[in-house]
Amino acid sequence: MWNVPADLRYTDQHEWVRTEADGTLTIGFTDPVQDTLGDIVLLELPPVGKQVTAGEAVGVVESVKVSSEIYSPVTGEVIAANADAADNPGEVNSDAYGTWLYRIRLAAGASTDRLLTAAEYARKVG
Repeated sequence: MWNVPADLRYTDQHEWVRTEADGTLTIGFTDPVQDTLGDIVLLELPPVGKQVTAGEAVGVVESVKVSSEIYSPVTGEVIAANADAADNPGEVNSDAYGTWLYRIRLAAGASTDRLLTAAEYARKVG
């Protein structure tokens, strides 16, 4: 039912995480959560240079249904924020896996080991 790409990792907060060739991580919202949120009308993304801790609230997403915090899946430094997504938040509804939110460089010793695999996330969302 849901699109859950096998090459990504996932969080309990319904974010996808893609490891890039240079080792940085790209983060976005999953297909199930964008569908549950409904039309997304606002994205407040973390500023570039912000040091974040896994599980820390780093931004806000607002939809016609609800307002919710965005949480960092890992510990590291925000190295990019997608201004296009912030300016056009509805793009997340159109293409959840093609619209990234922000990018992180992992802190020394941090890893993605605690993130869910695609199979684990698919079971979670049913």
